[in-house]
Amino acid sequence: MILVGLNLRPALSSLAPLLPRIESQAGLPVLAIGALTTLPVLCLGLFAPLAPWLSRRLGAERTLSLALLALTLGLALRGLAGPAGLFGGTLLVGAAIGVAGTLLPALVKRELAESADLMTGVYTMALCLGGALGAGLSIPLADGFGGWAASLMAWAGLSALALVAWAALMPSPGTLPPPPAPTGNTRALLHQPLAWQVMLFMGFQSSLAYIVFGWLPSLLVERGYDEATAGWMMGVSVLVQLFAALAAPWLARLGRDQRPALLLVLSLVGSGLWLLLLGPEDGRWAGVALLGLGQGGGFSLALTLIVLRTADSRLAGKLSGLVQGGGYTLAALGPLAVGVMLDRALSLAQITTALLAIVMAAAGFALLAGRNRRLETDPQGRLITR
Repeated sequence: MILVGLNLRPALSSLAPLLPRIESQAGLPVLAIGALTTLPVLCLGLFAPLAPWLSRRLGAERTLSLALLALTLGLALRGLAGPAGLFGGTLLVGAAIGVAGTLLPALVKRELAESADLMTGVYTMALCLGGALGAGLSIPLADGFGGWAASLMAWAGLSALALVAWAALMPSPGTLPPPPAPTGNTRALLHQPLAWQVMLFMGFQSSLAYIVFGWLPSLLVERGYDEATAGWMMGVSVLVQLFAALAAPWLARLGRDQRPALLLVLSLVGSGLWLLLLGPEDGRWAGVALLGLGQGGGFSLALTLIVLRTADSRLAGKLSGLVQGGGYTLAALGPLAVGVMLDRALSLAQITTALLAIVMAAAGFALLAGRNRRLETDPQGRLITR
């Protein structure tokens, strides 16, 4: 699971530092580049709801194998130096990550029910490490391998390794305990305000995350940093997410109410963005650290909420599909909006104001999703919030 998690972010974070080179060498306009940053996040949202459906028909283990195979093929296709390969591979990568990322919380809930929230922090830490590697190594790989296309294609090797390891070590469906009785359905979830609150929190905090993945290096270059420095600043910020991702579930366990933890990490995100884009240059590394701590904790807590707000693994899988499907679809608007703002030559101050508005929206839904509530079924089999 940890090795799989390591592969779910390099495909996204490795693209951002290379955007200036892709724009100049591939001849793509700014709006096309904006679409390129939006496409994988949109695919996360569109394909995440397919994960529970595929899991019922093929089994969670085989579905995850297929997702890793699609991820490997997409990464290889994306390295073909042309717009068709770049966009086609990015679409396949987004679809694969959408399915794999949705399956993981349900697998954790099933395999490690008593410590599912802490295991969520561990594999989220792997996600953050993968993101840091993708951001930090993109420019060196491009310089070493002779171009941005080879740099993007190189990550297919890590994905292939995860596929081989998962095929060898995944649980055997024949040895698994019987699945729990069906609990609720996706349509019933749509009538539960708690499901919407968790989904919208996921959407707004993920929007900030994918804006950082897609545009932070470009925004830093806009401020005056060179592209290598901007890439490393983003890489260090994502690396810092490791510590917050592991610590956040422990912080959430201090009480049954997760609102204080959620508001803390969002305040760190807002402070980090302000320091990096508008604050004094001497405070840039403090901004890098604050942004990393906030985003690592925010994403880990968002996934932890899926586990804490459901009574069993089947319901966790359905909520995961709804939350990540709807949340990532909403999140896709963030990178697209930043691309439009850059195309219209808005100032860094205006862009930063828009980002802080997203932080405030996420905080509003954190106050609702962080309350001590849980989705479960009553004796009559009806889905309720208790």
